[in-house]
Amino acid sequence: MRAVAAREAGGPEVLTSVELPEPEPGPGQLLVRVAAAGVNFIDTYRRSGLYPMPYPHVVGVEGAGVVTALGEHVTGFAVGDEVAWCEAPGSYAELALVPAAGAVRVPTGLDLTLAAALPLQGVTAHYLVASTFAVGLGHDVLLTAGAGGVGLLATQLAVARGGRVITTVSSAEKAALSAEAGAAHTIDYAAMADITAELPTAVRALTGGEGVHVVYDGVGRSTFDASLASLRRRGTLVLFGAASGPVPPLDPQRLNRAGSLYLTRPTIGDYLATRAEVEWRFGEVLGAAAAGDLDVRVGATFPLAEAGQAHRALEGRRTTGKVLLIP
Repeated sequence: MRAVAAREAGGPEVLTSVELPEPEPGPGQLLVRVAAAGVNFIDTYRRSGLYPMPYPHVVGVEGAGVVTALGEHVTGFAVGDEVAWCEAPGSYAELALVPAAGAVRVPTGLDLTLAAALPLQGVTAHYLVASTFAVGLGHDVLLTAGAGGVGLLATQLAVARGGRVITTVSSAEKAALSAEAGAAHTIDYAAMADITAELPTAVRALTGGEGVHVVYDGVGRSTFDASLASLRRRGTLVLFGAASGPVPPLDPQRLNRAGSLYLTRPTIGDYLATRAEVEWRFGEVLGAAAAGDLDVRVGATFPLAEAGQAHRALEGRRTTGKVLLIP
């Protein structure tokens, strides 16, 4: 089978198309023919060495496809089922081994390409607004990278829960996409000479001088200080990604001085801790998409062999919505 491997830690150029033997499912695993694989920042972190990995390794963790074989002790699935997943290392391939415990059936009527666009970013958006900080009526929310995959989905979910969403964007095109998703206000940070000073000023101007109740920040290093300064007293900063690089160590006294703030760094595995939670989060997200209540934007698709180009586009902030690889 064809797959894409990172031969060593480095930039997108280390991604190589390889031929591998077809895998066989072990106990608790599904063998799935991949219809589409999701491209995510976690893939770039593992490729680059930011997250330590063995090399070479087949990249990717997310996708959707059709079950072709079952391992021992698998129940609840059958050959021919259409499934989606977000935690199956080695998903940049024609065939992937997917843990049955983390897979879900795709609802009838939902295209597999759209289904592949939802597991990681959709579930992330869900746990952010439903659990990490549960958005409710009257909450002011700031989302960095509002036109990104998580940003567009989280905006829709937060607005549906009664929140007023402010997003940061880097172009007029991205502002339009964010507004279409339901953002009440968009802020173009690309025009700012000093985002750390100017973004909080703009946010407070939109919130009567108070700041927002919560910031969901997936950008990291370049926006962290501005995000922290955009919070109101006892506000919560949810740092869920590091698209611009990791945030340096923080003196907890900063949270004290800034108004008894809360800071959390969630990860998706802790919000998919049980089978019931997997089914709840996937069910709500995939179900909303199947029903037409959640708009899913696939911003770009690339052939599997062009995974390096996909990584360049993602890391260069040249994408909106979801990026997919098609085997």
